[in-house]
Order: sequence, then C-alpha cells, then structure tokens
Amino acid sequence: MPIGDLYAVGAALAWSFALILMRVAGHQIPPIPLTFFKNSVTLILVVVTLLVLGEPLYIKLEPYDYFRLVASAVLGIAVADTMVAAAVNRLGASLQALADCAYAPSIAFVGFLMFGEILSSWEIVGGICVLFGVFVGASMTAEIKKPKDLWIGILLAAGAHIIMAVGILMVRDIFREESLIWVCSFRFAIGALAMYIYALIRFPGRIRETLFVGFLRPDMWRTMVPMTILGPFLATLFWMAGFKYLEAGRAAIFNQLSTVFIIILAYFFLGEKFTRRKMIGVILALIGALLVAAS
Repeated sequence: MPIGDLYAVGAALAWSFALILMRVAGHQIPPIPLTFFKNSVTLILVVVTLLVLGEPLYIKLEPYDYFRLVASAVLGIAVADTMVAAAVNRLGASLQALADCAYAPSIAFVGFLMFGEILSSWEIVGGICVLFGVFVGASMTAEIKKPKDLWIGILLAAGAHIIMAVGILMVRDIFREESLIWVCSFRFAIGALAMYIYALIRFPGRIRETLFVGFLRPDMWRTMVPMTILGPFLATLFWMAGFKYLEAGRAAIFNQLSTVFIIILAYFFLGEKFTRRKMIGVILALIGALLVAAS
C-alpha cells in the first residue's frame, strides 16, 4: 500500500483501540481530567520525539499563522476531545462508532463553509444517509444509563467532529508545509494550557481534585497511558499524515474504517451487543460516509 494509505488505515486502527480504552477509563475518570491527562502526556511524547529526531522546538511563522494554530488547538484538542470523552461515557463504544460516521460529512460541510468547496449530489446524498443511519441505529442499549444520554451523546459526538474538522482544515496549509510532529506538539501544548486556564477559572482552588485526577490515579495508568499512546499520539500523527500525503476524500475513506474496528472490538472486549437495528444504522451510515469521501 502507498505510504499515505498506510497512515490513514493506521489512524483508524490506533483510534479504535484507544476508544475502547477510553470507554474503560471513563468509568473512573471524568471527561475533563481524562482529556487533560492524555493531552499532557501526549505533549511529552511529541516533544521527546522532536528532540530524538533533532527537529527544532520553535519554528518561525507569521503571527497570523500562530493565531490560527492556537485557535485550532483550542477547538480540536481542548474542546472537541473533551466532547468525545463525554460522548463515549454516554453512548458506549459501538454507538460512538456509529456517531463517528459524521466525520466524512463534517469534513465536506466545513470545507464548503470555509473554502467554498462545492458539495456534489453524491455528497449531499451521502450526508443524508449518515444522518438517517445514525437516527435508525440510535437505540437504547444496556450501555446507556438514561434515555436523554442517547441524544446528548450523539449531539456531543457529531458536534465534536464538526469542531475537529474546523480545527484541522483551518491549518491544513501549515501542516502540509511544516514539520507534522512540530505542529502536533504546538497544538497539544496550547490544548493543555487552554484546559488549565479553563480549570483555574471554573474550579478556583480545586485544580488538584478536578483537573489532575488522572495523574492522582496510578491504578488507572495502565489503561490511560496505552490509550494516550494509541489515540492522541499515534492516531493523531497518522491522521494528519494521511491528510498530508493523500487527497482528503481518500484519507477519509480509510479513516472511516474505525467504525468497523470499534464495533468489533467493543463486542469482543466490552461485551457490547450488536443489535439488528444498530447493524442497519451502521451500514447506512458507512454507505453515506463512503459516498461523501469518494465524491
């Protein structure tokens, strides 16, 4: 397989395992401290990677480019990642995978809004298929504690993908020209800093017991550290590399394989049931996502 294809498939596979571990960790660690833990540890990993590769820790860019990187990090790393963690807690892994099918239509929709990229008829049809598939597959299961958690979780997951799409596309030109690892390190640094500032304002005097919960639970590190290495570190690098070496549509097709991977892993490792209604919803949503990505 071409290197770009391998990166895109690798992103889907790494993210799938990370989401399963996130589901396990989410039973013990709330979304905000869980996201802060994985963003902080990922920052350490990418900085070490930069040092090992001998790449600079600072790159000279225009002030406007730095502003875009900061905005991208706050949206994609601090806000969207926290929304994903909150959605997984409410939906479980397999329904989260179904909601993840909103990824490809989100990329297409945001591309239309930001760059005026015209949506083809197949992209519109595909987007409708995704929405219909999520609606059909969104049913109450044993993993969902309250009825309202179903739709709140779906809205959180779908909203996270739209925010991620905005965050990544607004700096697409930068990570195509500059070091991919440096861009990742900068975004994770700003994301962690933004969450710390938010906690200072939101939880004054209670930073330790709110934001740093993950660091104070060594019994959970064997779940959270592999989750961090597979998800925010490897999956993010592979994901961005896929966009760097492939057209967005082709990368999105391979990325969408995470839906299949997650459902299979959730069945074997978490015991989540794969109902007929969920199966129909996943098939519809995958068809829609592939139509969007392939258009």
